[in-house]
Amino acid sequence: MSNAARGPAIENAKAPVSIQVIERMMTLLDALAVAPEAASLKQLATATDLHPSTAHRILAAMTAARFVERHDAGTYRLGIRLLELGNIVKSRINLREVALPFMQELHESVGEAVNLGARHDDDIVYLERTSSGRSLVRVVYLVGGRAPLHLTSLGKLFLAGDTPQEIRAYAKRTGLPGKTPRSLTSLVALEKELDKVRRHGIAYDDEEAEMGLKCVAAPIHDDEGRIVAALSVSAPADRHDPAWALQVRRSADAVSQALGYTGTKK
Repeated sequence: MSNAARGPAIENAKAPVSIQVIERMMTLLDALAVAPEAASLKQLATATDLHPSTAHRILAAMTAARFVERHDAGTYRLGIRLLELGNIVKSRINLREVALPFMQELHESVGEAVNLGARHDDDIVYLERTSSGRSLVRVVYLVGGRAPLHLTSLGKLFLAGDTPQEIRAYAKRTGLPGKTPRSLTSLVALEKELDKVRRHGIAYDDEEAEMGLKCVAAPIHDDEGRIVAALSVSAPADRHDPAWALQVRRSADAVSQALGYTGTKK
């Protein structure tokens, strides 16, 4: 048989072996990820159902590539290379791109405008918005627009994560300006509202930024448990539906999970 004829056959034979090695490598990484401390070769072989010699060979290769660290005691733990790669992935994640599919799904469900916002100093900055196309209420805050934290449901979620001292400092800096008769313009009223936000994990804007417009918002967390953004549904007051709170929370949670949030703070 010619070399040309043997070539494809040899490559096809090698492929399953290579895939098997990768699968075994992944099982070892998973085992190291759940191990509370550095794990021995015996522990890892048992956890992965691999022969110790096979596990040792793969671990050696991963150690050379810095995916795994080997200690003098013969134990192993996840390596620094994984952290480096993880940071690269995080730096390339675009929050707007991650959130937009979930925003569109929520928009189709409720039929109203869905907003994505993030904190910048004492304001909320609107990063994205889906228009309901049927609202008769003038929308003040468009994409790129800013609003004081205490006037929006999005902003209240960020303030609720601040300490009492930070909230008082915010009130002193801004003076808590109002936009409507319903705006929270006193520290006492704001603190009372933020206490509700902490207890329920949901924030509301009851015609506080614009008369005739109500909003409900839920937080978006990153992989370290920090609130990095929030989602809200805004609609004319006569169309506001209390059932939206659960839908907004589910959508925000889905974005959080896509960002790597597991429900715990690191």
